[in-house]
Amino acid sequence: MVLLIPTYLIMDVYYLMSFKKILATKTPLAWALFFLLSLIILNEVALHYSEPREIKVSQSQAQEIGQKIWLNEADGRLENLVVWNQGEDFPSLGIGHFIWYPQGVEHHFQESFPALLEHLAKTQQLPAWLVNVKYPPWNSREQFIAERHGKFAAQLRQLLQNTMGEQTQYIINRLENALPLILKEIKNPFERKHVEENFYHIAMQKNGVYALVDYVNFKGEGISPNERYKDQGWGLAQVLQHMWGKSENLMQEFVDAADYVLTRRVKNAPRDESRWLPGWRKRLQTYTQNT
Repeated sequence: MVLLIPTYLIMDVYYLMSFKKILATKTPLAWALFFLLSLIILNEVALHYSEPREIKVSQSQAQEIGQKIWLNEADGRLENLVVWNQGEDFPSLGIGHFIWYPQGVEHHFQESFPALLEHLAKTQQLPAWLVNVKYPPWNSREQFIAERHGKFAAQLRQLLQNTMGEQTQYIINRLENALPLILKEIKNPFERKHVEENFYHIAMQKNGVYALVDYVNFKGEGISPNERYKDQGWGLAQVLQHMWGKSENLMQEFVDAADYVLTRRVKNAPRDESRWLPGWRKRLQTYTQNT
């Protein structure tokens, strides 16, 4: 097994060894500083090599989460499984309104529908035109509106109606991969520990797993450099970073932190996104219902 030692740990050991002359003075302050730095190094080692804790989602929980996400994204309506919203450059598909970019359109947000198709292909017989396809059959919203009752939309809608359980599992899988990706991007060990603790504290709350799953599907992990306005993101990472994590009502604190980063997004946006904010806030309130 190859043991990888991160650079910041090597530097900490260097600083620890530099205390050699100070320790020679045998003063209480020198020993106190040595003890404090030793604790910091041990904490960083534990953070770097600790195993992620498992979040278990029962089948009934998964079904409930899927239904809530479908209500959030598609208002629980079958016709909204295949839509192209006004003001957007892409169709939104499935219970999670997964993004699928047409050819030639710049990817401002993380595309998620092609990966869903790969997930569905493991257990489902896809329509022939969806096998190994890269782009949607519509190049613009105008074309989609004109063909929304055509063959492609009808077959796609039927597939998505029949695979709600598989789509839910795909969303849950994304959450399971989210925390390692987020922590990998955070260089400060104390901030990394803060984010990790907030993640698991939320996961243990009623509605906590639903909130984490929904927010990652809703606004992403927060690690893509493309999902930034004025160098400030709005994903799960930013929400967890903004939380204090010590309040008596952690779910409300999560909602408040999410509201803050989404409001900041609207303020920083290069175009007017204020019309989306009331709907986003309504969605956030579902995280604290019946808690």
